[in-house]
Amino acid sequence: MKSSLSTAEVESYTQPFLDFITQNPTVFHAVDAVARRLESNGFTKLSSREQWNDKIKKGGKYFVERNGSSIIAFCIGSNYKPGNGAAVIAAHIDALTTKVKPIPTKPTKAGYVQLGIAPYAGALNKTWWDRDLGIGGKVLVRDKSTGKIQTKLVKLDHPIARIPTLAPHFGAPAYDPNPNPETQMVPIIGLDQSGTEGTSTSGNPSSQSTGLLQGDSVFAATQPPRLVNAITRKLNAEDHTTTASDIINWELEVFDTQPAQLGGLDKEFIFAPRIDDKLCSYAAIEALVASTSDTSTQDNSQPTDDSIIRTVGCFDDEEIGSLLRQGANSNFLPSTIERVVAALTGGQCIPDLVSQTFANGFMISADVSHAVNPNYLSVYLENHAPQLNVGVAVQADPNGHTTTNSVSTAFLQRVAEKCDSTLQVFQIRNDSRSGGTVGPMLSSAMGMRAIDAGLPQLSMHSIRATVGNLDPGLGVKLFKGFFDHFEEVDAEFV
Repeated sequence: MKSSLSTAEVESYTQPFLDFITQNPTVFHAVDAVARRLESNGFTKLSSREQWNDKIKKGGKYFVERNGSSIIAFCIGSNYKPGNGAAVIAAHIDALTTKVKPIPTKPTKAGYVQLGIAPYAGALNKTWWDRDLGIGGKVLVRDKSTGKIQTKLVKLDHPIARIPTLAPHFGAPAYDPNPNPETQMVPIIGLDQSGTEGTSTSGNPSSQSTGLLQGDSVFAATQPPRLVNAITRKLNAEDHTTTASDIINWELEVFDTQPAQLGGLDKEFIFAPRIDDKLCSYAAIEALVASTSDTSTQDNSQPTDDSIIRTVGCFDDEEIGSLLRQGANSNFLPSTIERVVAALTGGQCIPDLVSQTFANGFMISADVSHAVNPNYLSVYLENHAPQLNVGVAVQADPNGHTTTNSVSTAFLQRVAEKCDSTLQVFQIRNDSRSGGTVGPMLSSAMGMRAIDAGLPQLSMHSIRATVGNLDPGLGVKLFKGFFDHFEEVDAEFV
């Protein structure tokens, strides 16, 4: 549907976004939630390990995952012809977090049970002190009946961990600006005065793990017993079959458990964890769903009548460079588009048609931007300081950290005009350091026109950040307009 979102429709995305953030604290939960959202709206899941030639049709809606932590969804217009362009929105769905170490068991110190964790990107900064932290993620479990190893998601229902600060009464150590993240930012997860889970209070281990990983049953023995029991109980409550010996391995995150919530005198703010960049990922997916659903009949299976491939990619590992197979710098997006073109040309992956598809396409690299902070106005470039609840900000950088140029800016401005959206602009000062996005690596890999544009937020890389209550819906509005008006705007450019 090509109608612009009304004010009420923009506001309708606020509470679902809060729920999305709160209910999906790890990257694996977020991707799983996106997959379920897509399936409920007529999208078909594809496997990268199977042929797509007999599965993909014009007018179809599909998605594919990688590692359970990245996902690409796409819709093929019913009038699509090979070589036509792809309208792409690329975001990252990972967020700053901490990850449980492979062998996280720590010696008991002064009666405290602790957990070995490692920072992911810029996490374990000062905002992580004294927070209620939960544990969850992906668990590999061997099915007793089939012998097959399957993936299950788990999150414990209450705060498990906390990184305690040192009271100011202890003087200089409490004010250390650079605490050691290996020794001074270790979370406590329980009490044990018995001495049975490690060592004396001196911290010298009574026994030292060799670090060997051999056989299925060994894994649980390398983990804190009470953590193994807690996760086993949680899994068993859901499937009534899992025991500790069935757990083959896991990838667990430690995360802020405080729910996302509205704030401000008139509830004009959203205070939440993991906004960077589940916000733009959420808005992009919702825009794709809205642009391919027949809201007049509530029929989500109706194909779009355009001639393009509408695509959203939500990638993992952006915060650490995007270099892994599930990152944007992998072959995930280019190869997905190549396979779509091949499937729609009778299984012939013709390089010329793939290159033509990229050349006729356009990508929005959607990553959060910096909102202006009223307490630090001097660090912002004049006339380049986005505000909350106004709209998406185009991100410019003269040194190639973003993809934005005059052509791509003009393109998105025309889209914004057609869907009644407001664009802002952000650029860093010459005496500050610019961050990076997935845009340059994807645009250069495919040769696709691109722009960097995302919703502004306060407190980027804090454990909790702030956006406007309308910002999720404003993102959906512009991104939906991009899909709806892509062809007519593209036709204006030579």
